[in-house]
Amino acid sequence: MNLVVLQNWLDNASFAILFLTMLVYWGGAAFPNLPYLAALGTAGMAIANLSIATLLGARWIEAGYFPLSNLYESLFFLTWGITAVHLIAENSSRSRLVGVATAPVAMAITAFATMTLPSQMQASEPLVPALKSNWLMMHVSVMMLSYSALMVGSLLAIAFLIVTRGQNIQLQGSSVGTGGYRSNGYRLHKATELISQPPTPAVENNGFSRFETSSNGNGNGNTAVLNLVTTPESPAVASAEPLSPQRLSLAETLDNISYRIIGLGFPLLTIGIIAGGVWANEAWGSYWSWDPKETWALITWLVFAAYLHARITRGWQGRRPAILAATGLLVVWVCYLGVNLLGKGLHSYGWFF
Repeated sequence: MNLVVLQNWLDNASFAILFLTMLVYWGGAAFPNLPYLAALGTAGMAIANLSIATLLGARWIEAGYFPLSNLYESLFFLTWGITAVHLIAENSSRSRLVGVATAPVAMAITAFATMTLPSQMQASEPLVPALKSNWLMMHVSVMMLSYSALMVGSLLAIAFLIVTRGQNIQLQGSSVGTGGYRSNGYRLHKATELISQPPTPAVENNGFSRFETSSNGNGNGNTAVLNLVTTPESPAVASAEPLSPQRLSLAETLDNISYRIIGLGFPLLTIGIIAGGVWANEAWGSYWSWDPKETWALITWLVFAAYLHARITRGWQGRRPAILAATGLLVVWVCYLGVNLLGKGLHSYGWFF
């Protein structure tokens, strides 16, 4: 089997595997009592990741250079990065619901590269002079990996917004999710949760909920059980149905893993931009030329820098930073693909123009 036939087989196989994996993840979300679906989803993502890696390796052998010179190769490398980051996120969060958000996007990217791009755009071609540099691997691969991580983090933020839609959710505790969530003023505590310090009867004066404490009956006053008392703040808020404990737990998991994955992608984006500046100075004699791709890379960096700053320094948690991260998904796509559709620039070779 020659390399061209192998590549054609692998790209179609990757699409088929990701399509089936998407259905498995969606089936697992609809029928959570079927644990084997979760294992099948993870296996599907791992097989797709291996298939794409084999495809890229075959093209590397055929062309003799790192396979990131045209849109077809770039899209498959992006999909490989998304599946790799997905496996990391799924393993760290121990939640199979990550694939509900990531599998459709990975499948759609593969479908676009395989079925939409004309054959001449899928074929390997000699590198243009500006790309004949070791920086092709060092700069472009890091940028693509950062896009993959930021996309996955943003997708999980969108999933968080969907899970908590119409609710006033605020994370209690640290930015990385060590605390619990509050939904419309309902703070969840286990019925047997105890307080180590002597309690002082108090009311949480947020106009919506309060907690009263009662002695455990041993007379020493060292522990107390929390009793939840709810008071509507307004008719509009009171009419909203509070989230179930399961959805609150899912929301906390999504918020936590989204924050961590964006925290992984942002340093990669920073390193990629710095490496691109060094390569630009070597190729064009200038570290920065305000090319459309460079400008949008800076905008992407600022958006996610604002997200991390809001989480770490300003203490933003819950829906507000999730909205900012969701906006970042659009910015990443404009930076990655949109500027090549909107106009020419120094980074336009090997793509559309």
